[in-house]
Amino acid sequence: MTSRSNSTDSAGYSNPVSTPTLGEATRVWLKIGLLSFGGPAAQMALMHRFLVEEKRWLDEQTYLNALSFCMLLPGPEAMQLATYGGWRLHGTIGGLIAGLLFVLPGAIVVLILAATYMLLGDIPLVTTIFLGIKAAVLVIVLEALLKISKRALGKPIYWLLAAFSFIGIFFLSLPFPLIVLGAGLFGFFFGQRETQSQTDIDSVDQSWAKLWRTVLVWLVIWAIPLVLVNTLLPQPFLAEVGIFFSKLAVVTFGGAYAVLAYMGQAVVDQFGWLTAGEMMDGLGLAETTPGPLILVNEFVGFIAGFREAGLGLGVAAAVMSLWVTFVPCFLWIFAGAPYINWIGNQPRLRDALRAITAAVVGVILNLSIWFALHVLFREVNLEKWGAVTLWKPAITTFEPLVFALAAISAVLLLLRHWSIISVLLVSAAGAILGQSFLV
Repeated sequence: MTSRSNSTDSAGYSNPVSTPTLGEATRVWLKIGLLSFGGPAAQMALMHRFLVEEKRWLDEQTYLNALSFCMLLPGPEAMQLATYGGWRLHGTIGGLIAGLLFVLPGAIVVLILAATYMLLGDIPLVTTIFLGIKAAVLVIVLEALLKISKRALGKPIYWLLAAFSFIGIFFLSLPFPLIVLGAGLFGFFFGQRETQSQTDIDSVDQSWAKLWRTVLVWLVIWAIPLVLVNTLLPQPFLAEVGIFFSKLAVVTFGGAYAVLAYMGQAVVDQFGWLTAGEMMDGLGLAETTPGPLILVNEFVGFIAGFREAGLGLGVAAAVMSLWVTFVPCFLWIFAGAPYINWIGNQPRLRDALRAITAAVVGVILNLSIWFALHVLFREVNLEKWGAVTLWKPAITTFEPLVFALAAISAVLLLLRHWSIISVLLVSAAGAILGQSFLV
C-alpha cells in the first residue's frame, strides 16, 4: 500500500506525495534498469519521468540537487542518481537495490553480446533492433533536455551559464570537471542569496563517525576481490584488470565520454587487450544496450580475459571490471547522500548547486547532439581548427530510416504521450520492417 504525505522535510522541501513500499519501488527500479537506453541524458530523463512526474516519489528540487551532486562525482552519474533515489526512499537497502537494478540488466546483456561477439561474430537482427531503440532514445533525450531546461534555467544568468558550458565542452573540448568547478565557483561567489524558509538549516542525517565508518566499509568491499586474486592466483592478469579499472573509477569525471580516449589508448596500445576495431565495437554495444555507457569496461574486460585464457577467464575479468567500476559509486553516494539537502540549504552552496545544474543543461545538450550525430550518421569525424573542435558528420552516411523512426517516436511520445515502453517497441519493430524492405 502506498502512503501519502504533504509534510516538509528538514531540508525545507515538500516530501514526495507518495512513499512506495520497498516491493513497489523495486519493480520501478527494475523497469528503469531495463529501459535505460541512450546514455546519461536519456537515463536522467527516464528517472525524472518516473520518480518526479509519474510516481512523485522525489520532489523537483531534491532531484535537481541530487543531479548536481552526482555530476560532481567520478563514475556514471545516472547510476549514482538512481542509487541516491533508492537511498532517499528506503535507506541503504533501497540504494543497493536501485543501483544494482540500474546496472545488472545491461551488464547481463553486454556479457551475452560480448560472448556472442567472440564466439559467433555480429548478429544482424540484434544490430537492427538496437538501431530502432536508438532512434526512439533520441526523442527521449530531447524530452529530457526540454524538461530539465525549463526547471533549471529560470533566470537569464542560468541560461548564460548553460550556453557557456555547452560552448566550452562542445566547441573547445574543455575538461568536464573544469566546467563544473567554474560554474560552482561562480554560483558560490556571485549567486543571488535568496532567502528560503526552513526549520533546521544545519541538520545533517549522519555523524562524522558514521561517515568514516561508511567510507571504511565500502573501501574494504572495493578491495576484497583485488586482494583475493592477487593472493590466491599465480597469474597477475585479473589483478591487472582490477587495478586498471579501479584507477579509471576515480578519474571518470563527467561519465564515460570523458575517459574513453584514455581507456581506448591504454587497452589497445599499452596492454594489447583489444584491437582498435574491437574497442569501437564495444562502445557501440554499450551505447545500444540498457545501463550506463561505462559498461564498455565489462566488454573490454571480457574480451581481454577471453583472449588470455578462454570463456571462463573472460567472465571472471568481466565480473572484476564491473565490481571495481561500480562499487566506488556506492561509496560516493552512501557517504555523501546525507549531505545533499544540507548543501541545498546553505545559501552559498545552494547557489553553487544551482549554477552547476545550469551548467549540466549545457553538458546534456552536448551529449544529446553527440548521440544524435552518431545515430543519424554512420560516419562522424572530429575536426580541429586551433583550439576549436567540432564533430562533423559525413552527409553521405545519413540514415533516413533512423530519422523516420525518430520522427515517428517524436509524434508518439511528445504529441500522443505514449509510454516509453510502447515507443521503444514500435521503433524497434519499425527498424526490423524497414531493414527488410531495404535488403
